Amino acid sequence: MRAFYTVLFCALLLACGEKKKGDNQIYLPASNGNLNNISVVVDNILWEDNVGESIRNIFAAPLNGLPTNEPMFGMRQIPTQVFDGFATRSRLVLKIEKGNIEATTKIVNNAFAKPQTVAVIGGKTNSQIVAQLKENKDKIIDAFIKEEVKEKQRRIKLSLLDVKAIETNLGFSIEIPSAYRISKAEDDFFWVRKNLSNSKTMEIMFYELPMESISKGDSTIVDIVKLRNQITKTKIPGEDDIYMAVEDAYAPSMFKTIIDNKPTYEVRGMWEMKGFTMAGPFITYAIEDKINNRYLVADGYVYAPSLEKRDYIFELEAIIKSIIIK
Repeated sequence: MRAFYTVLFCALLLACGEKKKGDNQIYLPASNGNLNNISVVVDNILWEDNVGESIRNIFAAPLNGLPTNEPMFGMRQIPTQVFDGFATRSRLVLKIEKGNIEATTKIVNNAFAKPQTVAVIGGKTNSQIVAQLKENKDKIIDAFIKEEVKEKQRRIKLSLLDVKAIETNLGFSIEIPSAYRISKAEDDFFWVRKNLSNSKTMEIMFYELPMESISKGDSTIVDIVKLRNQITKTKIPGEDDIYMAVEDAYAPSMFKTIIDNKPTYEVRGMWEMKGFTMAGPFITYAIEDKINNRYLVADGYVYAPSLEKRDYIFELEAIIKSIIIK
């Protein structure tokens, strides 16, 4: 059976993991696994050596914008000799191949199951493999995250909230699970919430900003944080001068990404409640909408003290990345 999968995998690599519409399709079983978990296929000796250390440092690094250290991905090591049958069906696979081969990194979709993303790193020596991991880590992480966002969005679609009011007023479509509710609805601002337990919540704000309100350059993140503070202070209800603001002691991080094929700023950080003991992580996306001369902003945040928050923030990320501007 292992020989069959090896031949199949090589054939898929040569075909770049794709077949044209109308070609005979090889049957692939459904993939499985918890979200944001990688099956790492590597020999025990390599896993316990500097190759395994490099893998852990890259893929289990703390996720930006959380109050405690939570890994970007969970990982399960599978020795190469037992990577067979059901073990090949993980949705995310990182496969390390050491032998008389050139140093290489390949990313293949649907190699053993569907949907699935497999990253194969090969080399003659440990040093070559580690170098490939470091050189291609951003590409691999991006491919893994995209796979998991698609899977989360697939699950979200099973039961959706009616968001016609949001779509009509702010001019975009989005898929939000029915477990959420619209808590505040205005012409230019919407506040969506989901109760977890014991006053713990997940929340998303939607609003728009004039294009000129966010500068491009070193002050971009400053502008976004300043505008977010203005919105949360005026739009999110509080009593006795209590309001939400970005936490000063935790410097937020900014990245560039793409949503709905549009340039987008992504900001991750911590919020706190001024005048009250509450805090948590947030993730803000400012989507450049040139046609409508605006930034469409989607901002998700979590209040869940004592709980791990990676998967909550990931759910908000997957929801926001379903946005399609009309």
